[in-house]
Amino acid sequence: MGSNANLSILDFVLLPFFLGIVYAVAYKIRNKKYPYRHPWRKYFIPALTVKILGAVFIGLIYAYYYKSGDTFNYFNQAVVINNAFDESFIKWINLLFHTPSRFDNNYYSYISQLEWYSDPASYTVCSITAFLGIFTYNTYLPTAVLFAFISFTGVWALFRTFASLYPHLTRPIAIAILFIPSVFVWGSGIFKDTICMFGLGWLTYGAFRFLVQRDFSTFNIVISVLSFILIAKVKLYILLGFAPALLIWILFSYTQRIRNTASRFLVKIVFGTMLIGSFLFFMQRFGDELGKYSLKNVVVTSNVTRRWISYTSSQDEEASAYSLGEFNPTITGMLSKFPLAVNATLFRPYIWEARKIIVALSAIEALLFLFLTLKILFTIKLTRIWKTIMNDPTIQFCFVFSLIFAFAVGISSYNFGALSRYKIPCLPFYAIALILIYYKNVPKGKKFFGILGI
Repeated sequence: MGSNANLSILDFVLLPFFLGIVYAVAYKIRNKKYPYRHPWRKYFIPALTVKILGAVFIGLIYAYYYKSGDTFNYFNQAVVINNAFDESFIKWINLLFHTPSRFDNNYYSYISQLEWYSDPASYTVCSITAFLGIFTYNTYLPTAVLFAFISFTGVWALFRTFASLYPHLTRPIAIAILFIPSVFVWGSGIFKDTICMFGLGWLTYGAFRFLVQRDFSTFNIVISVLSFILIAKVKLYILLGFAPALLIWILFSYTQRIRNTASRFLVKIVFGTMLIGSFLFFMQRFGDELGKYSLKNVVVTSNVTRRWISYTSSQDEEASAYSLGEFNPTITGMLSKFPLAVNATLFRPYIWEARKIIVALSAIEALLFLFLTLKILFTIKLTRIWKTIMNDPTIQFCFVFSLIFAFAVGISSYNFGALSRYKIPCLPFYAIALILIYYKNVPKGKKFFGILGI
């Protein structure tokens, strides 16, 4: 395979070397943490492998099919940062941590080439890429493999969390978290999404360790704080969906100890109402600090995006745009599209809406999610589903986060290509919710989806 403007021969020369290092470390960790007969052992290396394949695959797609893209923009700006290393270690450190002013003449030759220097979220990805690039001689594919490995630790932490809670469901949980195609493709390469999957996995793990196992070790505190900061810097809106879900998980977990049904229900209603009110107050009170994530700006941004994509898609027959229909650019107007937005995120594109190969793959995955959802609805029935959700705080946590997040990205993306990337944080949680509802209501030994063995 030849090189192009984004990949060099050195990428392919160094790739096997870094793969060897990563797998050597991985096998050592697996053999130490998960000895023979450990139920998690058999998933460790395959899960890492699909992450690495996803990172390399999407890199090659962007290099040879799209010829460019965000992933190479992050990487190329990381190379600019690393060029400062040859001049001065101090300059490199300052650029890495975004210290100089954009108008600092001492850094003009570098900052003038850094398109995302004024965008903290994107620049965070560039900085992380630059740091890893020091070890990979500024080569894209080896750096992408390191991204995949780092992200894998977070996804594996997420798997450990739910596998610990439901050890009898290890296999379906492994498939839901580790082997959803769009998650290991879009959540493995040099993207914001990869960093967020790392952070989301470790943050969930840390919350579980704190709340359930009372583990306040230094490692758990540090990894949770680091994960929170990374998600806040890269994609703050993930936390705006995750925080309410986590608080509900905490609230409902502890209210389960209240024996009186009426009292337990009253406490849930009171504190649930307070939680929603506090969240809305926070969004409005700190609108300036939240910037584009404030309620007002979310509405404006969503409306502008909808109109722009609607216009551009009318000029391109192969565009991957979708529409939720017209609505007033207000909070009430957006909420009126809640069902359609969630449907778009979880179950679209439909097969007939796919006009590109990569969108067609996303459509097949969305169809599978729709099939599994309908199977549960027809097998278990709505009343039992509702009762199951109300009686299990973990299912509530998964559903609240996945539905809030699905609404947020569905109402703001309007493009199936972008949506396939943006939605990946909620897919494992939605899949876990489906699995738990199913297995809490069917005879022991009956499989959810026999073809997959789950």
